[in-house]
Amino acid sequence: MSAQPHREAEPAPMAPASGVSAGEALFRPVRAGNAFEETVERLLQAVRLGVVGAGERLPAERELAERLGVSRVTLREAIRALADAGYVESRRGRYGGTFVNESLPAPRKAGRAKAPGMLDDTLSLRHVLETGAAEVAAARSLSPADRRHLTSTLAEASAADVDDYRRRDSRLHLAIAEVTASASLTSAIADVRMRINQLLDEIPLLEPNLDHSNAQHAAIVEAILAGDPAAARGAMAEHVEGTASLLRGFLE
Repeated sequence: MSAQPHREAEPAPMAPASGVSAGEALFRPVRAGNAFEETVERLLQAVRLGVVGAGERLPAERELAERLGVSRVTLREAIRALADAGYVESRRGRYGGTFVNESLPAPRKAGRAKAPGMLDDTLSLRHVLETGAAEVAAARSLSPADRRHLTSTLAEASAADVDDYRRRDSRLHLAIAEVTASASLTSAIADVRMRINQLLDEIPLLEPNLDHSNAQHAAIVEAILAGDPAAARGAMAEHVEGTASLLRGFLE
């Protein structure tokens, strides 16, 4: 890496004397359930909205972790994901830190997201359908075959490699719909899953997110098998909101 000028770029601005600055608004505490995904979203927003301009340095790691309310491990994973995607770079030395790249990747626009409101429409529809399916599945008296279906598709999704992850992930979500015993609901979720996958194909696969998704999948299935509709709905809501954060961060 070429030597950098001995100049310390200003980090994102703090709050003004009155009111809240854009930096303060973006770098506020994230929700614990989707800390990694929302941290990626906040950092992307700060970069894309010019809150931290080209060539400028993000706030120091310790400060940024405190402002976002996340661990430094989570913050580093999010920064590494953005570096891999071409948004920032880390520099060592006296004037080191994490800097926004001078040239940023072109915004990734999925065909389904080009029409005004299409991204929000798809995400809203998915939220309603999938949280409802998890709740209905947990409220039913599941047969032994239903239970085996859920546990086997969960195991396959958890063991999937990166290349096969999207298919196994989709299969698990469809399995949850299937055990509701509603053909109409299963068909609707299959349709919205196709739309979601077209959007997901336009953003990087982030390994910390895959690990997190697997843990959330396990929580959803556990709640369904325990017959706890409220917990199943809540776990699914947290899961789909994490995916929504990543999609909005990369595609909006």
